[in-house]
Amino acid sequence: MAFESLANKLQDTFKKLRGKGKLTEKDVKAAMREVKLALLEADVNFKVVKDFVNTVSERAVGAEVLESLTPGQHVIKIVNEELTRLMGGTQSKLVFSPKPPSIYMLVGLQGSGKTTTCGKLGKLLKKQGKRPLLVAGDVYRPAAIKQLQVVAEQLDLPVFTMGDRNNPVDIAKAAVQHAVVNANDVVLIDTAGRLHINEELMDELKNIKEAVKPTEILLVVDSMTGQDAVNVAEHFNEKLGIDGIILTKLDGDTRGGAALSVRAVTGKPIKFAAMGEKMDDLEPFYPDRMASRILGMGDVLSLIEKAQNAFDAKKALELEKKLRTQQFTFDDFLEQLQQMKNMGSLSQILSMIPGMNNKMLKDVEVDEKQLAHIEAIIKSMTRQERENPSIINSSRKKRIADGSGTTVQEVNSLLKQFAMMQKMMKQFGDPKKLKRSKMRFPFM
Repeated sequence: MAFESLANKLQDTFKKLRGKGKLTEKDVKAAMREVKLALLEADVNFKVVKDFVNTVSERAVGAEVLESLTPGQHVIKIVNEELTRLMGGTQSKLVFSPKPPSIYMLVGLQGSGKTTTCGKLGKLLKKQGKRPLLVAGDVYRPAAIKQLQVVAEQLDLPVFTMGDRNNPVDIAKAAVQHAVVNANDVVLIDTAGRLHINEELMDELKNIKEAVKPTEILLVVDSMTGQDAVNVAEHFNEKLGIDGIILTKLDGDTRGGAALSVRAVTGKPIKFAAMGEKMDDLEPFYPDRMASRILGMGDVLSLIEKAQNAFDAKKALELEKKLRTQQFTFDDFLEQLQQMKNMGSLSQILSMIPGMNNKMLKDVEVDEKQLAHIEAIIKSMTRQERENPSIINSSRKKRIADGSGTTVQEVNSLLKQFAMMQKMMKQFGDPKKLKRSKMRFPFM
């Protein structure tokens, strides 16, 4: 989980502060020492850590904090504000050209995830009403062009390619012309990478930059490489001049060193973060929301946005009507499960809820396989069985279990829980019964 190790240490430190009625300078210094160690262990740049701790300490030992009725919360507020500032302060959006097409060069080392990110960004921009063109500019890595074509086909996005025998500069220039002719208002150029930074790579990227004059150059870095990611960003910025950073694999980065250092070291904003392997898992980077997640304060705004994107408003109204008229079926239940899956992993969703810190989440068993079993069981039912589960007898249960690769016990368990849900739905239709009832929601 993103920032898990760092978040646990910081949350433990601030838990001690919350328990104190009044703070002394000694208390603040002790807490800042633990914060410093936590950040260094998270592979945050040493100079960044030093500046951060000094700034927080100066603000935290002020009279306003030490004389406050809730000094512990005051210190946490300061840390939250400084973490937000460290990561950029506010969201940095893509800059679009006033005259289409807007051209974006995706650059970075080999293995950072440029090609996949190219597709993810294309999908995100397509959702915003743009007409992106993906450009296969990596002519060196075996199967790089094919990989981009496969990704683009999944997302129903066009790809421009001239094969692997042409110069990347010529490919980039021809792609921009193609975009103009075909009314593509965004061009995403997937450039070649190397295992390390060298002059040959930089010269080629500089030549592409000179040829097509990109609206923005976006550096794709693997956040799991920690301090190395920051060093790569610094070198690319010095040699090429980047406009923004896309962090990949942030969902697997338990430390968070790259996300907390890269903005401070390069002065360039983090524009997007990849929070998973699915093509939907590229999110705009919000420094304030990320700081809140790290400190266990949740991220309600991102949760609401995910829900709005995943749930169909019209279907939600239909569901409300079915609940009121007590017509909720297994088909409706299946549809709700599938829409929930569109929001991302359950552990990711739970981590956005205020108060759900990483330690609490460890005690919550989020079994994604169980949801897959439920889905398989429902899909193994006939239409009549989904609409009227009461007809499911022993032989039907055995057939459903065989068809879904589950057991009769699992089928029985789902039927029992669904019956409880239906009973609860009836009580929703009768407010008096609902008020008297002590029934709790059944959890899977």
